[in-house]
Amino acid sequence: MAKLKDIVDFINSYLRVDAFKDFPGSYNGLQFQNSGNVSKIAAATDCGIEEVLAAKKMGADLLLVHHGMFWTPPIPVVKNNYKKIKALVEGDIAVYSCHLPLDAHREIGNSALIAKSLGLEITRGCFNLEGEDIAVVAKTPKGGRAELAKRLKKLFPKTYKGFEFGSKNPDEIVVCSGSGTTSILHLLSEGFDTLVCGELKEGQYVYAQENSLNVYPCGHYATECCGIIALANLVAKKFSLDYKFIKSENPL
Repeated sequence: MAKLKDIVDFINSYLRVDAFKDFPGSYNGLQFQNSGNVSKIAAATDCGIEEVLAAKKMGADLLLVHHGMFWTPPIPVVKNNYKKIKALVEGDIAVYSCHLPLDAHREIGNSALIAKSLGLEITRGCFNLEGEDIAVVAKTPKGGRAELAKRLKKLFPKTYKGFEFGSKNPDEIVVCSGSGTTSILHLLSEGFDTLVCGELKEGQYVYAQENSLNVYPCGHYATECCGIIALANLVAKKFSLDYKFIKSENPL
């Protein structure tokens, strides 16, 4: 058994939550409290109604998520908004959400873990947002983009896509988990032509083509599971608790 406050304080400090200015609607930190104790942790990429019900069923009293409960005010509290809150109250489940601070973290962040899983050497951060780098830069593996594509297909077999219009042997690779719709627009200005990300808008295929870019969108959800799993594992070990990752079949 652990105190919810101790866990929240630990995560806030470890991920440097207060240092980040996140997107509107993303509230980093404790989004929903319970009675104050934690005996079992659930983790999920999204805080949808199915994830909340799964956490309740497994008897978790803390749900750690990457994408929080609501991105707009949940008024009126009806239908799924009501069901979500009702399940949390009945299960005495707290919800802690961490968005950009988890994407950006150099040890357990989504982007860093993807690069490490690909066997890439991280050299620095990039895509600075309000003073914090939210993506990582890594050295290109021997074999260039062909070897990168091979490793990506193995890591993301169901969601891999590749648009190869840039250099066959880029000097460096940018890895930015989740949405790449904004990141791709900064590639050239920051001196890169190769991006691994989660998703793009339809017209950005043409953008990549016309600007000679290599872009590998491998799924928003698929690229944002590793960080929350690593966070749950870290918290569980520190506070001697069990945890379980709630997997979704989200193909996007």
